Amino acid sequence: MPSYEAPLVELKRIEKSYAPRTATRSRKVRAVRGVSLSIRRGETLGLVGESGCGKSTVGRIAARLLEPSGGTLHYQGTDITNVRGKTLRRLRQHIQYVFQDPYASLNPRFTIGRLLEEPLKYNRIGNRRERQREVVEMLERIGLDAAYKDRYPHELSGGQRQRVGIVRALMLNPEFVVLDEPVSALDVSVQAQILNLLKSLQDERSLTYLFISHDLNVVHYISDRVAVMYLGSIVEIADVHDLYERPSHPYTQALVSSIPAERGAGKRESVILSGDLPDPAALIGGCPFRTRCRHAFDRCAAEMPDWSEVAEGHAVRCHLWNEEQAGTDVRQTEIFASAGGTGL
Repeated sequence: MPSYEAPLVELKRIEKSYAPRTATRSRKVRAVRGVSLSIRRGETLGLVGESGCGKSTVGRIAARLLEPSGGTLHYQGTDITNVRGKTLRRLRQHIQYVFQDPYASLNPRFTIGRLLEEPLKYNRIGNRRERQREVVEMLERIGLDAAYKDRYPHELSGGQRQRVGIVRALMLNPEFVVLDEPVSALDVSVQAQILNLLKSLQDERSLTYLFISHDLNVVHYISDRVAVMYLGSIVEIADVHDLYERPSHPYTQALVSSIPAERGAGKRESVILSGDLPDPAALIGGCPFRTRCRHAFDRCAAEMPDWSEVAEGHAVRCHLWNEEQAGTDVRQTEIFASAGGTGL
């Protein structure tokens, strides 16, 4: 897959498989299938796809909360796939994770002040007075006054809890933060507040984000680049504006066509996917999207597509963009290219 500059975080051919949980399954389930991603310093890379496609698994591997079954994870050019002990503990200060459900990730028996102070205390940063001062400053930064440090998570609203979850991840001043569906459970007005907070914190602290979501409008608002994931594989990656204006993979086209058109905008072609997600354990080879693709042909079942560049910085993994196939089946390529002309 093309790479354009030295990344802060890089996933190289990451695999993650799980053993069968029932007697009726004999084959391992491949949740992540050879995912390669480069996340540049200071950018927000959006990762989108349907529920169950492996987005959160990729995010947890990127944050070293899960170990991959194969492939390597690099941070600042260093392989950190197998680091342990004190090295991993130091690494945690630079890489943090914001969970989807803030209520489930906050200890209900701890006050907000203790929850925020705990990372500093665990890493032996400052004395008690300095840590408490830092807690108050961070609360005020996210729009909560100092009195909130004595409250418990159940006393906060969903938006307030999410703010606490975000600021807890930032207490150690990390460089890289994985945000796993951080606004999916919030009202639209609260979503906007959280997204604006994330943007301002990124500018202030030079943060790098991996933003995981199934909401394309949210991803469009906050991301610099977007990677589209389907059934454990990345199928397209591009600059956010290029991807939304010129979706080039059939799955991306279906996702983009589902976004309601703005008033006054031209009518967008609706792409309806047929069938349901296939059983991941049943997929052995070929393109994972072939069972639902309206353009699928024999080659799609025989081999996994290579990456092809649609434009600079815009790559797609589809046989219909492969130059060799374009030369042997011009008709299908023309059909595919015309289907991509759905602007926002």
